[in-house]
Amino acid sequence: MDGKTLKNAVISGANNIINNKTAVDELNVFPVPDGDTGANMSATMKSAVAELMITGDDADVGAVADKTAGAMLRGARGNSGVILSLLFRGLSKGLAGKKTAEPKEFCAALETGVEAAYKSVMKPTEGTILTVAREAVEAAAKTAKSGGDFKEVFETLEKAANAALERTPDLLPVLKKAGVVDAGGMGYLYIIKGMRAVVDGGGVVETKAGGGGPDFAVTNAAGTYDADIEFTYCTEYLVRKKRNANDASALRAFLESIGDSVVVVDDDDVIKAHVHTENPGKALEEGLLFGALSNVKIENMKEQHKEETKKAEQQKKNKLPPASPEAEYGFVSVVSGAGLEALFTDLGVNRIVRGGQTANPSTEDILEAILATPARNVFVLPNNKNVILAAEQAQKLTEDRDVIVLQSRTVPQGVSAMLSFDPEASVRENSVRMTLALDKVETGAVTFAARDSDFEEKKIRKNDILALENGKLAFVEKDVTKALLKITKKLVTGESSYITVIYGTDVSDAAAGDAFKQLRAKIGEDIEMVLVNGGQPIYYYIVSVE
Repeated sequence: MDGKTLKNAVISGANNIINNKTAVDELNVFPVPDGDTGANMSATMKSAVAELMITGDDADVGAVADKTAGAMLRGARGNSGVILSLLFRGLSKGLAGKKTAEPKEFCAALETGVEAAYKSVMKPTEGTILTVAREAVEAAAKTAKSGGDFKEVFETLEKAANAALERTPDLLPVLKKAGVVDAGGMGYLYIIKGMRAVVDGGGVVETKAGGGGPDFAVTNAAGTYDADIEFTYCTEYLVRKKRNANDASALRAFLESIGDSVVVVDDDDVIKAHVHTENPGKALEEGLLFGALSNVKIENMKEQHKEETKKAEQQKKNKLPPASPEAEYGFVSVVSGAGLEALFTDLGVNRIVRGGQTANPSTEDILEAILATPARNVFVLPNNKNVILAAEQAQKLTEDRDVIVLQSRTVPQGVSAMLSFDPEASVRENSVRMTLALDKVETGAVTFAARDSDFEEKKIRKNDILALENGKLAFVEKDVTKALLKITKKLVTGESSYITVIYGTDVSDAAAGDAFKQLRAKIGEDIEMVLVNGGQPIYYYIVSVE
């Protein structure tokens, strides 16, 4: 395998998960709206595509693997994205310095990635993407050791991944109960399928509008945003073959005479054609000689390149400038909502990373905020369980200051940690104090169901009101205020002394005020209570009980 093949395979795998991210998201068992697996894996793979688009086809396989891994590590979002980036990081380590790779070398590199992914998780759970990747890679390595070529290796990789995926419900009861397979494992399988399309010689899987269905056409996506574009129009179409149509090789020969990046795949009834050309009309006219056209798409690649360049320049402008680590302490917090941003800023947080439940920030987002914090010791508050792994990867990428990632899984835990900080104490003392503070707060939340679900013996319908107790589903309600009253009362004990109610962007000031009065009447005057306009999305209310 040379660098060009690996480059196109990664792009193809990325496009295939992008096409199927909705199908992967729908496998998520927990009905709460969140940064779903398909979206996070797609975003992570997209970061690699952006880097590979500006990587020449003459790059060695080791260089391509390194660029892919580096981009994915920084672009990783959510736990599934971080694990995926580590799987590809193994390729980078195993293929370092190599011009080309043999099947045995490639599989050994994949095994390195699996080992790294398992080590990244404190308590690895079988029946997840970890299991699917491990069993698939183990089977592929056996094929390579027995002399199999890359086509055979990827065939084994896909079949073993599929078999492992089908077994995930037997390993995770929650999947069996819901009647689904693991979402992360399914995403991994889509990526392998996309990569296999290139290895088998069928071309790069193309992204479909809306990232919808599983079907794919072929394209040489690697040339789409090259700065030096010889041919302007990316032209592709399907031909429903007429009776006695000529052999598709004749169409291929014609397209090669008017452009480059030609891919023609002849199925039984359909020809898939793709070309970069200055004469898309001629390409279509020639296709008509073979039958009826459908799925016609013509794109101006030069215009696309200009748009991508503008986006890249804008992103550079929006980046936070690095700051010299001069102060003793600094803080980075991940939150979403103007009120919560102001709250954490008032508590002493230097840099806010916007994100949380439905918009998990990337490793690079967090790293950028860390480097922009002018302190020698930077505490990071993820405030969401699906952000912790990305924060820990950012920690490993930081060289000029010490980073302490606190395991805050909710916003109230982050607030409690900040309140317990002592500027006169040492880093170690503060780490212990702030970590202990996480366990002193109970968190309630009121949100809505993102999908129909049978979860933990509860029949849930889309848009039902859900009450969560420390991240776990407590009960289903029909009324937001009733859910707030019930979940708060459930959290309060005889030792509770302080309640904070944070209302979100979908709750009016008047509605929040009225609900707070009802809650005060129900709880009584013995416990101090405060109402905060957090402006957070998704959650109608977040409740902190200490």
